[in-house]
This record gives sequence, C-alpha cells and structure tokens, in this order.
Amino acid sequence: MVFSKWVFLIVILHLFETIPSTVSSSSLKAKELADISVNCLKHAKTPEFMDWMVGIRRKIHENPELGYEEFETSKLIRGELDKMGIPYKHPFAGTGVIGYVGTGRPPFVGLRADMDALPVQELVEWEHKSKVPGKMHACGHDGHVAMLLGSAKILQEYRDNLQGTVALLFQPAEEGGGGARKMIEDGALENIVAIFSLHVSTELPVGSVASRPGLIRAGSGFFEAVISGKGGHAAMPHHTIDPILAASDVVVSLQHLVSRETDPLDSQVVSVAKFKGGSAFNVIPDAVTIGGTFRALSNERFMQLEQRIEEVITKGAEVHRCSAKVDFLEDKKSFYPVTVNNEELHEHFRNVAGDMIGVEKVKVMKPTMGAEDFAFFAEVIPGCNYFLGMKDETKGPLASNHNPNFILNEDSLPYGAALHATLTIRYLLQFQQPKYLLEDGKVRDEL
Repeated sequence: MVFSKWVFLIVILHLFETIPSTVSSSSLKAKELADISVNCLKHAKTPEFMDWMVGIRRKIHENPELGYEEFETSKLIRGELDKMGIPYKHPFAGTGVIGYVGTGRPPFVGLRADMDALPVQELVEWEHKSKVPGKMHACGHDGHVAMLLGSAKILQEYRDNLQGTVALLFQPAEEGGGGARKMIEDGALENIVAIFSLHVSTELPVGSVASRPGLIRAGSGFFEAVISGKGGHAAMPHHTIDPILAASDVVVSLQHLVSRETDPLDSQVVSVAKFKGGSAFNVIPDAVTIGGTFRALSNERFMQLEQRIEEVITKGAEVHRCSAKVDFLEDKKSFYPVTVNNEELHEHFRNVAGDMIGVEKVKVMKPTMGAEDFAFFAEVIPGCNYFLGMKDETKGPLASNHNPNFILNEDSLPYGAALHATLTIRYLLQFQQPKYLLEDGKVRDEL
C-alpha cells in the first residue's frame, strides 16, 4: 500500500498536536519519537518522492562542476527551494546557498551537503553519464545534494510544527578547496547551535549507517616540491646534478616518516602521488616536481608531520647537491583539521537512526584517514558526521570514491533524506536550550 504524503502529514501532525512549544527529552514518549523516524522514512520511500530525488541527482550528475564553479548546481538548488516555498540566502563562498525551514527563530540546527565534483573522466557507461569531459561526481556529492533537498521537502511539509529552525547548508568546494571555512567566514553559522552531515559509503550495506563519537576523520594537507639540479646529456651524468635521483631518494625517505618515526599504534599517512620530470630518454632535466598528501589523527601530530616533510625534502635534496622549494599550497588547497563528532550529537544520531532502521544497522566505526572540511564546522559548533550505506551484493561490487568507475546506488537516497529530516525534527523537540527561552516559556526572537 502506498504511504501517501497526506497520510504522512496526518500522522506527523497528530504526533505534534500533544507536544507543547517547549519540551525536554523526558517529556516525549519514546514511541512518539520512534514514529517520527519511521514515518519520515516511509514518506521518503514513496515512488513519487523517490523519482523526484533521483531526477535531481541525475541532473546534477550529468553536469558536474568543480569547487567554486558550482553555478548551475546552485541555480538548480535555488530553483527547487523556490518551488517548495523555502526562503534562502545566497551566495556564501561564491556559490553556496542556505535555506531556512521552520519558525525563523532559535534554536537553529544545521544540515550540510557538499556540491562539488572532481576532475575525473567518467568511465561508467549509462544514460546519465557526465556531459562534461574530465569532470565527474565520483564522490557522491550529487547524491548528497539530492538527499538534502529531499529532507527540505519533508521538513517543509510540516514546517509549522517545527520547534525552531532548520538551516540547509549547500556548500561549495569540499574537495580540497575548504569551502566550509569560507562559508563560515561569510557568516553561514550565524545562530546555528548544532550541525549534521553525511557521506555515502561503498562499504556499508544499503539501509545501514556508521559513525562514532569523538575523532572520526583525519586532518589532511597537500604538498608540492620543486627539486632543482643541473640538466645535461644522460650519457654524461657526471656533468649534471641529477634531480631525478634526488627526487627518487626523497620519495623513499618520506615513507620512513611513517614506518620509522610514527608510533605503530598511531595512524599517519604520507603519499607521494605526483612525480613529473624530464621529457626525453637521453636528457637529464634541470628540475623535478613531486607532490602528495599527508594525514594524521590529531592536529598536533599533523603539524609535526608537516615540519618533517619539509625537512626531509630540503635536506634530502642537499645530499644530492640539489636545492628544493616546498609549497604546502595553503592558498589553493586548505589544510583540513581532524573531524571530531560531538558525543551528545552522536548519541542523538544513534538513537534516531536506531529507531528508523534498527539498532543492529547502526555501526560504530573506526576513525578513517579520509578527511572532510566539515571539520571546520565542527570546530566552531557541535557537529556530527556519519556514513550512509550504498552496498548491495545483488548489484555487484562498487568502485571506491574518487574512482572513474564510481556508481552511486540511488536506493540509498531515501535513507539519507529521512535521516537528515528526522535528526533535526527530533533535535528541536528534544534539545530546546534554556538560553533561548524567556521566563514565560516563549522562544526569543533573536539570539
């Protein structure tokens, strides 16, 4: 039997009728809270709702845009918010959008989705393949946007019963551009007291989620080094100062930072992913460029690793009579701090997700060496980042993120939309902050 949006609204409205304008978690019955979670998911799974989300996701997938270039994606988002009657502010960090659903008054709780694609040539042959050569949504951000719009649709359908305001943050340039930091600089977190975000996972089954309290993602940075020597004929290397030899030795030495200078129980990563030098088989070049990324699970160890990378490159080059200049690309690719989940918000997430999909499908994960610029948000206000499963054994294995064969399983979309919506609905019901309330129990108009 199709669970129509009208039945959904009747159920939700009934649940809210008995809830006063100021509540605490203890004043709400567990079943009432669980019903909100279950009914949001039922609504998001209806064929009409699913088709709408899938359509949005595919439009974005066909027209991928890199960081700070998400003009058409931003336009599509604003168009959908207009159709739903949701007010918004634009731009933040160039292309970012923030929509607002609810009373327009505190408390404010945020949901965030990243919008940018990657400089990857898509190899998946399907009807909605990327139309832009060399660009692809290979990390699921098209799905993230569709799910946040889906949650907006759910929230808007009973906005009059929200006990505060949900801020919908559509963010540019997560893939190395530090869009979250620039959103913050533009005032995106004004009035917001907590924020949630998700990321699709190719390792978790559809209908399951994973997160953890505290540290969840590594801090990350990038480096590029030009190692200069003296070029010449490859048949007479004694007349040259060989930067290729120097760079090769540096690459090996950089690996020792993890294998010989890091506690084996403390995860760190140094990966050289770029090595460019020379253009002929018999000519030793004047210079070689190397570059890569480094990760650590604390900001302190991250900064130590940065220092050692520079020392190893410059001193290693000197051993081979070369010089080296190291650039950590801070003006192009932001350092990302470690991502730390607020423990209360994680517990809230665990409860909401458990009511929606079953506690056995809510996993506690180990920290990952992948980085997220959601960390900037979580440094300013309490935040919770979680992973949403996409794996379906009946459809075969999924390529990993950032792979040209990456496929987003669209069956995951209703789970993300419903979880986003329910996390904020129940947060506003359960976590009304006393500082926002006047003596008569009414909500303040402003912070």
